[in-house]
Amino acid sequence: MTIHRRTLSKFLFLGALGIAAQAQALDAPKERVVLAVSGKIGIKNAGETARFDMKMLEALPQHSFTTKTPWYERPVKFTGPLLADVLAAVKANGSVVKAVAINDYAISIPMADTKQHKVIVARLLDDKPMAVREKGPLFVVYPFDDSATLRSSVYYERSIWQLKALDIQ
Repeated sequence: MTIHRRTLSKFLFLGALGIAAQAQALDAPKERVVLAVSGKIGIKNAGETARFDMKMLEALPQHSFTTKTPWYERPVKFTGPLLADVLAAVKANGSVVKAVAINDYAISIPMADTKQHKVIVARLLDDKPMAVREKGPLFVVYPFDDSATLRSSVYYERSIWQLKALDIQ
């Protein structure tokens, strides 16, 4: 009887490990990759990188806000996952997020911003996908109308459009 209990205990323990490993897995993208995350991350799906297609980003919890920006004449609605949720999906562990655009423009975003502000990786503008010529397909945006502090060049510069990569440092 003792042997059976040990066998059962080992089986249950190994099964729990398997479930935990599955819960932390990041599927490989099935469509065109729109975002690559590298650096200090714990979950990867392509070598040392975590790659996302649009459907993977759509599967994360979605958030929206309408805000005024320096780039549009009127307030616009942005929708997408929180940057914090994207970073949590890859178990990011660093103090700075280096964001890189399609044209290789790069800016450093303090990891603290993702905790203090509801920064989103917008994939929709006024409920429509953004083309590259319209600052898409991804645009890191702060909720500028939430605080006068956010309406400054510091945060406008961190709002990188045509986002293609994040490097966690």
